[in-house]
Amino acid sequence: MEEIIRVENLTHTYGAGTPFCRSAVEHMDVSVYHGELLGLIGHTGSGKSTLIQHLNGLLKPTEGRVLLDGKDIWEEPKKIRDVRFRVGLVFQYPEYQLFEDTVYKDIAFGPKNMGLSGDELDRRIRDAARFAGLDEGLLEKSPFALSGGQKRRVAIAGVIAMEPEVLVLDEPSAGLDPRGREELLEHIRAYHEERGNTVVLVSHSMEEIARYADRIVVLAHGKALMSGTPREVFARGQELVRAGLDVPQTTRIAMELQKRGLPIDPAVYTVEELARSLLALKKGGAR
Repeated sequence: MEEIIRVENLTHTYGAGTPFCRSAVEHMDVSVYHGELLGLIGHTGSGKSTLIQHLNGLLKPTEGRVLLDGKDIWEEPKKIRDVRFRVGLVFQYPEYQLFEDTVYKDIAFGPKNMGLSGDELDRRIRDAARFAGLDEGLLEKSPFALSGGQKRRVAIAGVIAMEPEVLVLDEPSAGLDPRGREELLEHIRAYHEERGNTVVLVSHSMEEIARYADRIVVLAHGKALMSGTPREVFARGQELVRAGLDVPQTTRIAMELQKRGLPIDPAVYTVEELARSLLALKKGGAR
């Protein structure tokens, strides 16, 4: 697959030259490929938020560089605004950034800053609302009259409306109830499948990442610990646990069963896979 973003030897140091100096990411290499849904996972303090703020130039590397389609995004600092249109970042709890008096105007804010107007602007707003799971009847309502989950969708739609080549979502389901989490993530998956754009999904939930990601990058202590398909990553379950990271419940069960002597693949990560493995074991025992 072809890279759309390459992070090379990235280090970001906060408070350089002060007693509080610390590096949030250190000599990190990460690739993001065209059209993939990449899951980025790690515990608090692993460097996830610092990394993604480099992807569209909100932070500038202390060392290293970020390449977008092979070009260093800081090669021409005056054009960094263009990078931010191409790589759209949705922060955690983005609903706190809503400020317009209607949902329509809030979604329009980003595309208007790109110079769009008229029919094209209207199309983007309505397409983005659909991708985010917002009913058109809500477009003329005040965003402050909506539920928390609906506000979250408005904020996400505002970034989708800019039609970025890469959509980066920082913990998009944080704070939502289980049903709201599932609905939102299904809309993100549908957006990815229909548009074919690159999506980077940041989460602390291995269950979410296992279910939705094509590939996973695991961060720990400011470094990229491992990368691979969900199956490749969860095959290293013991290593993840030693690094203080969780694994999906199904993987944990498979690891425990293997520890007790059952010939079961510890890399299973869905309930369906675990059920098939157990059924195969039962049939094998019956023979």
